Amino acid sequence: MILYFSGTGNSAYVAERIGRVTGEPVVDLFEKIRDRDFTPIHADDHWVVVAPTYAWRIPRILQEWLKETDLSGSRKLYFVMTCGGSAGNAGKYLQRLCASKKMAYCGCFPIVMPENYIAMFTTPDREEALAVIDRAETAIDQAAALIAAGGTFPLRPVTVTDRLNSGIVNDLFYPMCVHAKKFYVKDSCISCGKCAQVCPLCNIRLKRGRPVWGGDCTHCMACICRCPSAAIEYGKHSVGLPRYTCPK
Repeated sequence: MILYFSGTGNSAYVAERIGRVTGEPVVDLFEKIRDRDFTPIHADDHWVVVAPTYAWRIPRILQEWLKETDLSGSRKLYFVMTCGGSAGNAGKYLQRLCASKKMAYCGCFPIVMPENYIAMFTTPDREEALAVIDRAETAIDQAAALIAAGGTFPLRPVTVTDRLNSGIVNDLFYPMCVHAKKFYVKDSCISCGKCAQVCPLCNIRLKRGRPVWGGDCTHCMACICRCPSAAIEYGKHSVGLPRYTCPK
């Protein structure tokens, strides 16, 4: 069974493509995470978790859901991580997670997809994004083939920088950067409520038809990138940048 969490569509695309190759069911975890639904689920063959990379590790909201949810049946767990450049030393922490759940860690496979972190980096236009995705498809199919064969993902070299990024940088990134304080809405807002609907933490509510952000945020960028009128900004950084959702 393939489980995925996705803010702007990269991990959804990868999960669906792996599912087509392997013939496995694909489950979107958005509602389960949003509703804090930790109901046990079952798979006979193996588990595949497809997730974005947040500061060189899986998102903390996904990690919490995996910790709290009983994955019954198969004890084999694969991780496929979409990233803008590198997943760092995420495997170290995923291996710990598997050990805590008494599951067999089958490796972590990074897939470089278009950059979506508009709060800090430059997002691509449609043509640039499609070119990155075309290059990624070979790697996605390689991951799918390894899963279908029942093997493990190959170990990848880990640098000192990788260790620092997934360790101390990740530890500092959340308290220093992951907040909703810089989000604001422009007059072009059409009061559709899409931003509130796509927030996995129910952190957005409409007040007089305009979004108001609360104190809980995971920086998935779903609200800003999925706004149909591009009415949401993140400080000054996002101004003028393309809003990214997976074009496939």
